[in-house]
Amino acid sequence: DLDKYGSNPVFADGTEVWHRDRLEEAQLILRDVPGCTVLIYDQPCAAELRRDRKRGKVAEPAMRVFINEAVCEGCGDCGEKSSCLSVQPIETEFGRKTAIHQSSCNKDYTCLDGDCPAFIEVIPAGKTPKKSTVEVISVDNNLPEPDRIEEGNVLMMGIGGTGVVTINQLLATAALLDGKESHGLDQTGLAQKGGPVVSNLKIRWADAEGDVEEANKIGSGEADAYIVFDLLTGTSSANLEKAMPGKTIALVSSSKVPTGAMVRDTSAKYPEWSTLQATIDSATIPEKNIYFDAGRLSDALFRSHMPANIIVLGAAYQSGVIPISASAIEKAIELNGVSIDNNTQAFRIGRKIVLDATFLDSLNLEDLEAKRMQNKSSATAEKMIKEVQDPSEELQRLLSIRTPELIDYQNVGYAQTYIDFVSKVRKKEMLIGSDTRMSETVARYLFKLMAYKDEYEVARLHRSGDFHQAIKDQFGDKTKVTYKLHPPSMKRLGLDKKIGLGKSGDIAFSVLTKMKFLRGKGIDPFGNTRHRKLERALIPEYMGTIDSCLQHLSSENYENAVEVAALPDMIRGYEEIKEANVERYREAVRNLL
Repeated sequence: DLDKYGSNPVFADGTEVWHRDRLEEAQLILRDVPGCTVLIYDQPCAAELRRDRKRGKVAEPAMRVFINEAVCEGCGDCGEKSSCLSVQPIETEFGRKTAIHQSSCNKDYTCLDGDCPAFIEVIPAGKTPKKSTVEVISVDNNLPEPDRIEEGNVLMMGIGGTGVVTINQLLATAALLDGKESHGLDQTGLAQKGGPVVSNLKIRWADAEGDVEEANKIGSGEADAYIVFDLLTGTSSANLEKAMPGKTIALVSSSKVPTGAMVRDTSAKYPEWSTLQATIDSATIPEKNIYFDAGRLSDALFRSHMPANIIVLGAAYQSGVIPISASAIEKAIELNGVSIDNNTQAFRIGRKIVLDATFLDSLNLEDLEAKRMQNKSSATAEKMIKEVQDPSEELQRLLSIRTPELIDYQNVGYAQTYIDFVSKVRKKEMLIGSDTRMSETVARYLFKLMAYKDEYEVARLHRSGDFHQAIKDQFGDKTKVTYKLHPPSMKRLGLDKKIGLGKSGDIAFSVLTKMKFLRGKGIDPFGNTRHRKLERALIPEYMGTIDSCLQHLSSENYENAVEVAALPDMIRGYEEIKEANVERYREAVRNLL
């Protein structure tokens, strides 16, 4: 924050105050200066700053960062530049995208440096909208008590910055209120948000003679409760060896929290859920284990991910593996003094999940992705789709979403080209068997290449009603929106920073959207750049590659053909980022053909 130094900061002669984005430049300059030099990087710890904001010690910034999912290419550049775990990869109908996890965002804003026009600055001006995913519920404390153990060992695993250590402290306080003693150990490693955290807690009746156990760390096979707030930490072999089949019950949040590698690397995938569950079940009592998506439930009910761990704690309590009374736990929540009502409700909701197997289903959590992708097909698009011979149910679904999109992207003729090619692939595919993956894969990735995001398409997607509704749902009706753009034309003029467009952006987008008929023509003002030429060339290039596969398509080489057809998935990003990925794509095609 340069403003805090004022216009004439008092420092030693020769001292200069620069913005942090010039750090590398400063290091290079000082490297060549003879003698001793001093470089001070003045910025508070983001995690500590977030805590101070939560406690009211520091003002909460008004500005939020939002990503237009439709414009995002899922290239990972914003994650690479920010290294922030709130910049999260998400899977959508159109592949991997990126979203800002608002409730964990540190308001650092370095993600805005990502080379992408999908970023929006939002300043809410009205009231926060009501919780839109589910109705706010209230669970009273008149819940039946479980048949719980009197003493036991509780092992909790999660990631830094999500309250794992706080829950350990809550349980220790509750044990004291119940007249019991506890011995705890928090293994937090580096004080870094996103790192693994393991909390050990041994709870016993107070020893009248004051004897203390030798170790406060849970030993091999000693855990009664295996509470998993983060799947990857919970499936670590070092943690699993603390559990024992026939003894340990696992309470698991199935939320997929991305790792740093997943944020930075688009090829990094989350392990298969079935594998993770089987790993935990193998070390515990599978028929007594509880699995549910606590993160999604917490975001839906509380508009925050922070109560998620308390929900899991509630489930653990009702499973009988927490040797403390519910009243003591709720009193400890009250004494902690943070979000008392929400955390108390979260604890009770977790208990209710175990008590009532239909409770989660009764909440009717919406699949927001499915809602956004409601069939928008027109009569024209439906007529075109019928030209495809005997499509599979999945192919029908893919075409019903993508065909009207291409009509809006350009025109009916453009969409017809898409349908004709997919139809050709389907006819050839039918000659060799019942497998439908080739036509489905081509339907996905030919669309991806044909709907390349030039200036006209970015403008159209920023004007989308779905996009503006998403902002209203999250931030309220009255918001100040600023589009952060770095137009290629301005890059060529030497502008190396993004520009912000407010209402003028809406006007510009409206004009550009109406100019889409110029796309690819000689008078297209944007069409002669090397990047636009490359994007147009990729379409016939891909069709030619698929034609080569179809010429000799057989049951023996079908798998290889499907793999080739899916290769455009690696073509992500804008301008230079996309250009580099195209080279990777072409090399992959050469290796497979």
